[in-house]
Amino acid sequence: MDNSGLPGSVTQELLSGWARTSPSSATVWAPDSSDSIRKHLGDDYPRGIVARGLGRSYGDAAQNAGGHVIDSTANSEILNLDVDRGVVTCEAGVSLATLMQVLVPMGWFPTVIPGTRFVTVGGAIASDIHGKFRHGSFCDYVEQATLTCPTGESFAIGPNETGRSLDAYWATAGGMGLTGVVTEATLRLHEIESAWMLVDTERCNDLDECMARMLDSDDVFRYSVAWIDTMATGASLGRSILERGNHAPRASLDTKHAKLANDYSPRFSIEAPSWFPNKLINKLSVKAFNELWFRKAPKSSKEHIASIVSFFHPLDAVLGWNRIYGSRGFLQYQFVVPYGAESVVRTALERLAALGAPSFLAVLKRFETSNPGLLSFPMPGWTLAVDVPCGISGLAELLDGLDDLVIEAGGRVYLAKDSRLDRSRIEAMYPRINEWRAIQESLDPHGTMQSDLDRRLGLKENSH
Repeated sequence: MDNSGLPGSVTQELLSGWARTSPSSATVWAPDSSDSIRKHLGDDYPRGIVARGLGRSYGDAAQNAGGHVIDSTANSEILNLDVDRGVVTCEAGVSLATLMQVLVPMGWFPTVIPGTRFVTVGGAIASDIHGKFRHGSFCDYVEQATLTCPTGESFAIGPNETGRSLDAYWATAGGMGLTGVVTEATLRLHEIESAWMLVDTERCNDLDECMARMLDSDDVFRYSVAWIDTMATGASLGRSILERGNHAPRASLDTKHAKLANDYSPRFSIEAPSWFPNKLINKLSVKAFNELWFRKAPKSSKEHIASIVSFFHPLDAVLGWNRIYGSRGFLQYQFVVPYGAESVVRTALERLAALGAPSFLAVLKRFETSNPGLLSFPMPGWTLAVDVPCGISGLAELLDGLDDLVIEAGGRVYLAKDSRLDRSRIEAMYPRINEWRAIQESLDPHGTMQSDLDRRLGLKENSH
């Protein structure tokens, strides 16, 4: 394709996901406006095109080898803010970091926020992100969005629409950017009284204790997450630090924090060096780190005041923290299984510990609801996410075996985190994928929307 007709900048770039694996080269187009996307999305792209936000999908969802990638961050305006209703309308390239910078001092907060604030609104919809929030996922709180299709059509979609617009919405929610390009969205916000959190922290001696405490008393908290020590074995298997919190009312703040009640000032504390040895993250270093991390946590701490940044986004303080895994990169394996399948979580921890797979970042969370998203990840149950360095002998076979256990339990792997799932398992994990394929094809009849993830997993019928 002749790129000279694309308005905005056009460059050739080597792209990878946040885990820095399987990079591929693509022509990156940063359009000068959302109108340009509407006018040119239907152009001839022999290897297809896909939108990309800030590159925080761990795998290859926002890559397109030999094809085109739209840099959606070029269109990042906040278009309207209704402070009375608690609703914001913005372009899809706006980051949650920008939204929080604007909204928090005004007493509003994104209803669902993931473990990093460096995610675009469009990316949050494409991945239907969830974070520490157990009551639903991002797309449950989108009032309306504008979807531009490769056919040149641009129309409103949303959970309150009907007919084709409703179908298109639930195919786009969690649809990994393959139904078209979201250019605008209107989000429902959560009202807060301050920029601070009231957080309870407690140690749990094993997995059963952690799960029991979450089930017994999560209802008191809006947010809940447990850090798991994946190196612990035997009676200590699944020992964890459970953190749960609520937004702090102004009346709960002491004098010091009350003076800064609306102060939201996130900063980078340090920057990770550009080069790390591949074996820095190993069994010895992670075992020592996990032991220190577990011991330094209080046995029980009630309603201590913490900043939004430290509670939701501690890793964001380290610029480029993904580089600590070295040039080989890492993978994040995240699955969800229904309540009653707790044994799958236990087996996953047992097998990872037996292999000696080092992970200093493993988290356990709960979901209480699902939505009609045809490829959305959340379902009522337990979700475990584990970061593991690449190159560990036996890891691929271990994860394949866990995939089978997850499928047997009626669960699935999160596509936004995936970089290694075998396509033979996708239909078992996402049993409504053929419904999604039919809607996707109606929106993109010529197969313009493509990505490395799509080709690897055969998400669309014409990818097989």
